[in-house]
Amino acid sequence: MALDSDNVRVAVTGAVYVAPTATAAPTDAEGALNVAFTDLGYISADGISESLDRATNQIRSWQDGSLVREIVSEGTYSVSMTFIETSERVVELYYGNSLTAGKLEIDPRSTGGRHSFVIDVIDGDSVERIYIPAGEVTSLGERTLASGEAVGYEVTITAYADDSSTSVIKFFSDFES
Repeated sequence: MALDSDNVRVAVTGAVYVAPTATAAPTDAEGALNVAFTDLGYISADGISESLDRATNQIRSWQDGSLVREIVSEGTYSVSMTFIETSERVVELYYGNSLTAGKLEIDPRSTGGRHSFVIDVIDGDSVERIYIPAGEVTSLGERTLASGEAVGYEVTITAYADDSSTSVIKFFSDFES
């Protein structure tokens, strides 16, 4: 395979959207999203971290203890990011509860439940769209309130598998035929 610098991608910009889990799914990398998807605004310059964790179980032979097989026993897909735009939807997502007339009651155990997420990663004409049909905020970072810094809402979103064991769907504009 020949080296091709045109295939080097940079996550120059993008957006993160959230919608109820029953919302119609995207079907490609660049098509318009269902109007139920809400753009969550600015994300810190650290961008988005994508994690695919696997746990395995090693099977060894009785005869000599050699490794003969390794089975993937668990798999988890998650994304982490820090929102730096304070909006009603970001605050609700971070705290896992709805605002009512400017009031937010906080239960530290509340995750806000499952939502659908779309993450668009854009580099010029190249778009990678990550679709999480059912994800939940499973971890929160500390929220620092300091002079001269944007207030950040660090979240980790964990994807859940559907009935066919699919937890994430990716679309790539570069590879569409």
